[in-house]
Amino acid sequence: MLSSLDTEAPREAKLEPGKSGRPALLLDRDGVVNIDHGYVATCERFEFADGIFALARRAVDCGYTVAVITNQAGIARGYYPEAQFLALSRWMAGEFAGHGVDLAGIFHCPYFEQAAVPAYRRDSFWRKPAPGMILEAARRLGLDLPRSIFLGDQPTDMAAAAAAGIATRVLIGDGAPGAATLTIRRLEDLTERLRADRGMPPD
Repeated sequence: MLSSLDTEAPREAKLEPGKSGRPALLLDRDGVVNIDHGYVATCERFEFADGIFALARRAVDCGYTVAVITNQAGIARGYYPEAQFLALSRWMAGEFAGHGVDLAGIFHCPYFEQAAVPAYRRDSFWRKPAPGMILEAARRLGLDLPRSIFLGDQPTDMAAAAAAGIATRVLIGDGAPGAATLTIRRLEDLTERLRADRGMPPD
């Protein structure tokens, strides 16, 4: 049984997601869950994005599992140790829980080809734009990826989601849409869309 928080780096193995399961709202971290101040590794620098808790709660109410999928090259660059990232993730999960959302998992990739830390210096199938972290999340959590949503702020997020078979790929911000199927300017736009798609009345 998975706990509500799972921050183990994915194993290097070829994975196939389950053919059926629950839909998920999969969130990139920096630029989606929190304001991207650049290699955020402490609670003091972690600023939650406006509307992220309301979006996650709405997703849960609509039957979605909520999880985080994040590249963490700052670990490989030596900007902060992996243990510090894990501690911050536990704190972040606690903040979500305090707002009524139990994260099903926080999946991270610490590897980077130009890493300053030798232990993390490699190309990885789990680093977006490759789909490895998403496929690992699907395997562990029993997700139905074609019915899932990926929300990110970079073209690499959209490419990873497309490669994993996620049908609804949402890009927030003003960047080139790439493989996105929907672009939004604010998190509230997706919250309202979830409400409309499920026939829910406005708050």
